[in-house]
Amino acid sequence: MNYFNLYKRALIMACFFISFLASANAQTDTATTPQKTTEDEDFSMYDEVGFVDQSAKRYCSPKIEGLSPAKLISLGFDFQGPYKMTLDTFNNNISQGSPENGTTAYTSGARFSCNIPVVSKTSLVWQMGANYWESGYNITNQNNATSGYVENPMLKSLQNNGLRTMGVNTTLFKPLNDKNFLLFQGSADMSGDYDWNLMPAKFLKYSAALIYGKRPSERKQWGVGLSRTYRAGELNYIPILLFNYTDAANKWGSEILFPARAHVRRTINSRNMIFAGYELEGQSYRLYRMESIRNQDLEIRRAEIRLRLVYEFSLKDFLWMSIQAGYRINYRYDVDRLNNGEEIFRAFGLLSKEPYIMKNTLTNPFYFNISLNLVSP
Repeated sequence: MNYFNLYKRALIMACFFISFLASANAQTDTATTPQKTTEDEDFSMYDEVGFVDQSAKRYCSPKIEGLSPAKLISLGFDFQGPYKMTLDTFNNNISQGSPENGTTAYTSGARFSCNIPVVSKTSLVWQMGANYWESGYNITNQNNATSGYVENPMLKSLQNNGLRTMGVNTTLFKPLNDKNFLLFQGSADMSGDYDWNLMPAKFLKYSAALIYGKRPSERKQWGVGLSRTYRAGELNYIPILLFNYTDAANKWGSEILFPARAHVRRTINSRNMIFAGYELEGQSYRLYRMESIRNQDLEIRRAEIRLRLVYEFSLKDFLWMSIQAGYRINYRYDVDRLNNGEEIFRAFGLLSKEPYIMKNTLTNPFYFNISLNLVSP
C-alpha cells in the first residue's frame, strides 16, 4: 500500500473538511476574543484591566484585540500516520548487535491540559496549569539488519511502553505601566517511558522563559526574551521573539512566539478562525523501564516540526473545537547519555562534539489532531 498517497489524500480531505466547516459555521458577528501567548500557553483568559479613577496608575492589559480565545481546559487526541524508524546500535558497549529497522503503523495518544487563573489584578496576573501527553507506538515489520529479529531494547520499549509526559506550569504577567510589561513562564515536566508508577522526582525537566514586551496599541504587542527549553529535544538557551498583531479590519493577524511557533490567522468571525503555520514540539524522555539499561542514564532527545492548518470554532457558547491536520517533520530522535548525572550541554552542537549514544532516523508522516476546549469568556 502506498501510505504517502493515502495520507496525502487524507490531508487534502481534512483541508476540505476544515473549509466546509468554516463555511457552515460562519456567523455575521465580527467581535473577537483577544489573547496573548508565551512559549507553552496563552494568556487571553484574563479580563480587561479596569481603573478605579483617572488618577490611578494605568497598567497595560495582557491581551490585544482579535486573537483566538484562550483554552482553560483542553482534551484532545493526536494521531500520526505510518513512518519508518532506523535505529542505530547503542555504542560505548551498552548493547551489542546491528542497527534495526521498524515500520510504525501509527503513533497516537491522548492530550490534556488546563490553565486556571489564580490572581487577576491590574498590577499582576498569575495562573497555574497542568498537562499530560502520551504517545503509543504500533510498530510492525521489526527486524535486525543481521539476525532478522529484534534485539534493540529501545524499539521494544517503544512498542511495549510508549512515551508520555506530564507536568505543571506557572505564568506571571507583570505590567510595568500602560505600555510595557514583563512575562515569565516556568514549568516542570516528567517525561519518559514510565507507566502510572512514576519515575523519581530527580528526573524532572525544568523550563523557563522571560520576556520584556511592549503593547503600543490595542491591536499589537511584541516582546523579546530568553528561554531555557527542551523543545529541540535537549537542553538549550535560546532568544525568543513575541509578536501578536490584528489588522484594522479584524480579518487577518499573526500569533508568533519564534522559534517555538508561528501562525497566520484568518478570522471569519468571532466563532470561526483558521490558522496556517508551524509548531516545534519536543522533550527529553528518560528510558526508565528498559531493565537491561535502566542504570545507564539514557534519554531520548525527541523534537519535531509540525507544519499545519488549524480550524477552531465554537460548538456552543464557550465550548470550542480545534481540528488540525499537517505534516510532521522529524528534527531529532537520538539517544544521549548523562555525564555523571548531568546533561551534556551541546548548544546545537557548537559546544560539544561528543557523539550521541545512538543516532536514529525517522521518516515524516502526515498527522491529525482534534480537541474539545473550554475557553475563556
